[in-house]
Amino acid sequence: MQKITELNPAEVWAYFNEILTIPRISKKEDQIIAYLIGFANKYKLDYKQDQVGNLLISKPATSGMEDRKGIILQSHADMVGEKHAEVKHDFDVDPIDAYLEDGWLRARGTTLGADDGIGVAASMAILASDSIEHGPLECLFTIDEESGMTGALGLQPGFLQGTVLLNLDSEDEGEIFIGCAGGTDTVATFKYKTVRVKRNWIAFRVRVGGLQGGHSGDEIHRGFGNSIKILNRFLWNTDQRFKIRLSFIFGGKARNAIPREAEALIMAPAGSLELIRVYFESFVQIIKGEMAMIEPDFTMTLEEQGVPEFAMRRKFQRRLFNALYACPHGVISMSQTIPGLVETSTNLASIRQTGEDTLEIVTSQRSSVESAKQDIADRMGSLFKLMGASIRHSGGYPGWKPDISSEVLKISEKVYRQLFNEEPDVKAIHAGLECGLFLQKYPDLDMISFGPTIKGAHTPDERIRIDTVDKFWLFLQEMLKQAPKSS
Repeated sequence: MQKITELNPAEVWAYFNEILTIPRISKKEDQIIAYLIGFANKYKLDYKQDQVGNLLISKPATSGMEDRKGIILQSHADMVGEKHAEVKHDFDVDPIDAYLEDGWLRARGTTLGADDGIGVAASMAILASDSIEHGPLECLFTIDEESGMTGALGLQPGFLQGTVLLNLDSEDEGEIFIGCAGGTDTVATFKYKTVRVKRNWIAFRVRVGGLQGGHSGDEIHRGFGNSIKILNRFLWNTDQRFKIRLSFIFGGKARNAIPREAEALIMAPAGSLELIRVYFESFVQIIKGEMAMIEPDFTMTLEEQGVPEFAMRRKFQRRLFNALYACPHGVISMSQTIPGLVETSTNLASIRQTGEDTLEIVTSQRSSVESAKQDIADRMGSLFKLMGASIRHSGGYPGWKPDISSEVLKISEKVYRQLFNEEPDVKAIHAGLECGLFLQKYPDLDMISFGPTIKGAHTPDERIRIDTVDKFWLFLQEMLKQAPKSS
């Protein structure tokens, strides 16, 4: 079987193969940053770190390229840590187990981390090369992009010197991005009380799984199932019929991923056992019918469990079920100026107990229109306030407004035509990129974003198409070679 290190371009895949062995989930980037510092020392490259942990490695221009504008290659060092429930993997310790299949590189049961490990690897390959032509070069490795963009938020004026930024964090080869949505999180915290469960009751564990999940920006328009919404729909209807009691509910992990799995522990009078089973089977068939084309691997199970000692009070339980049922999820509006672009969306991302009497619901909102982003965040906050929750908004970041007059955009279109004899697709993206935050600190930056083809980002189905990495690498090298001259 072919090894990762035998793929082309060899220099990029060699570094990515090393990155696979380094734990680097968001907010735990110490090991990957240490690895990058060791790399800089090995090649005698200048580097510096800022107060939040971002790393900048610099390299002088190659001979004859000193008159070019300074280029910044930017990628984020962290990755999303998602896995299938049955997979035993500790993202704090274990390497990613990657394998080749049908022209793609995948991971066994976990996220791969090609988002954005491949951007990191490409930057390293450029820095290590003594033959690639480039002007003054800086490679910026930001931290915590996936869980809050705190690296980009904390970036300070004066840390960067370049005036052209190439963001290596897009996921469709042949597409050049010149704009993105802004985003924010709305987090609802509920306080509740519990009561003792009656002895003659029975308990069931309900699980939803097998869903595709996906990136809550790139794939929110595709109609993938949301495990929390499906689970709550069952709980709400079952409560209406059988007056169940809820002891525990959990679903989703990452704020920027559509939740794939969810589960709850419920109780009901012993006499309801068969009636609940019959209703459960009919409910599952309804959901399978609704999602047959988009979620063919959907599963839902109902298993009898030992009866817990406590359950949530009924008044709170009903408020919770109603809040989750009313909570919107998905596309709110489409762009009026860019055909096919989602303008505004919201993602019901996760629910979990954070203490003995505290439950937290995380939702994330995105929009390319700042006022619309604020509006949907306020709507989410109003909904949960009506249900008795306290609300906080966090992780806010601005969008990146497209600039069709961009000099680097014009160069990128020309370079792509020269290399591949076809036109690139220039577009904006509904996902969040760090570019909008960079513009706040460096308003004169000229930017584009591009990358190889990555599918299933933020899910265990994440995979990178191998042949697109070669095209991405050729394009990146030529962009450096044809960098604009300083005025």
